[in-house]
Amino acid sequence: MTQEFDYLVLGGGSAGCTVAGRLSEDPATSVAVIEAGKGGDGWLVNVPAAVVLMVPTKINSWALDTVPQPGLNGRTGYQPRGKALGGSSAINAMVYIRGHRWDYDHWAALGNAGWSWNEVLPYFKKSEHNYTFENELHGTDGPLPVSNLRTDNPVHQLYLEAARQAGFPINEDFNGVSQEGIGIYQVTQKDGERWSAARAYLLPHLGTRSNLRVELQANIQRILFDGKRAAGVEFVQNGQTRVLRARKEVILSAGAFQSPQLLMLSGIGDGEELQRLGIRTLHHLPGVGHNLQDHPDFVFGYKTKSLDLMGLSMPGAGRMLGEIQRYRKERRGMITSNFAEGGGFLKTRPDLPAPDIQLHFVTALVEDHARKMNLGHGYSCHVCLLRPKSRGRVGLHSADPNQPPLIDPNFLGEPDDMRDLVEGFKLTRKLMDAPALAALRTEDCFTANVRTDGDIEQVLRQRVDTVYHPVGSCRMGVDDMAVVDPQLRVRGVEGLRVVDASVMPTIVGGNTNAPSIMIGEKAADLIRAAARKG
Repeated sequence: MTQEFDYLVLGGGSAGCTVAGRLSEDPATSVAVIEAGKGGDGWLVNVPAAVVLMVPTKINSWALDTVPQPGLNGRTGYQPRGKALGGSSAINAMVYIRGHRWDYDHWAALGNAGWSWNEVLPYFKKSEHNYTFENELHGTDGPLPVSNLRTDNPVHQLYLEAARQAGFPINEDFNGVSQEGIGIYQVTQKDGERWSAARAYLLPHLGTRSNLRVELQANIQRILFDGKRAAGVEFVQNGQTRVLRARKEVILSAGAFQSPQLLMLSGIGDGEELQRLGIRTLHHLPGVGHNLQDHPDFVFGYKTKSLDLMGLSMPGAGRMLGEIQRYRKERRGMITSNFAEGGGFLKTRPDLPAPDIQLHFVTALVEDHARKMNLGHGYSCHVCLLRPKSRGRVGLHSADPNQPPLIDPNFLGEPDDMRDLVEGFKLTRKLMDAPALAALRTEDCFTANVRTDGDIEQVLRQRVDTVYHPVGSCRMGVDDMAVVDPQLRVRGVEGLRVVDASVMPTIVGGNTNAPSIMIGEKAADLIRAAARKG
């Protein structure tokens, strides 16, 4: 079998699938994707409601842990990340959000030429096949389906009525002219089935493009170099160590945790830290692993008697059997649920240039990432802080590539983050206490006795964790702590780029899957342009 390709893509996640799919459109360009997980297809991935089976387990997930978090009373956080072709787009809640235009203009203002809103919008549109909106802000012929939910859940109307009662505007398109308001999310689904980045960009072409190879269950050990030029990759597959070579470039797309981990294992990072672990320094690049950002998230939870909401009960089991039959016949109903069906973007202060908190209204009672189950039926509402000031880092526990990385999000490490999340808590509770939703609940599970700001701070430290949006650990920029330049090339070496959410200089105001796909689309053009220049 061929052991040399033009491009090696290390990681088959959202950005990796995208860049590999686009580069392999040219039959004269050979591409190999190296992915640690399995194929990312089948009912477990494609049936939307199966997300509840994957997130709390190691099914298609790395199921990583953080180090103890001082801002969270010393608790260890949980970080599920996709371990399958499609990456986290194979296990996520399928919410399609791009972020606010302010985010990308801010990237450009930091010196990242080519990354302003007007410059990235064409790549969002290029990726998108929107089945509802057709205007200057949306694409209608891209490979990624974006559609309205097909759950037909009557609770949507209660959620929207509660927003009206609380005085919040209703927003039908969070990716439209304005992001602010309350509404129902669009999702990366087609006909009630999940559409991961793998299903959009790679799976249709496997077996039909002879220039495209995917290696599955391949655990990458390190990037190989000829001098300071990336030349290949070493990985273990089926118990055997293998090597593939790259004629042109190695493209690292392992995500916000494992991209910096692989750089450090390959000798790129802070020289002193690498030396302490016994790793020979190829290039001293102190920013690797720093600048980690994530959205700190709190979840309200309520019990209800409504069978329109998910739960564990005998009547609910009977209802679910009917819903399974409906899904098989119509691809509609509860089984199409992404759980985080409703949402919202709100400002804690009116003078802000963009909303600074995001809501995810969940049609089930969720506790500790669904790792703690509750009898009966219920609903939840996440509130996360969109632009935290806290910065964390990704490091190495050891030089062993089979060990997980050291993950420290530093949640609530900055006092301003606690202040802003307290205000976000109050706004969310105002929505939850509006008559339309208050009449639905029978019990407030987590916040019934929370009344003062001190009470709010206490419950936040007890219950905040990730909402699954880590970014920034291989930051794009033009200063000495930047890891990649605005062309996504790793500084100080040749033939190596990082293409995933780790390159974001600051976290975007929203879910990170669509932005990661955009990064993959733009990277493909950057790579092709570089190849044309020779």
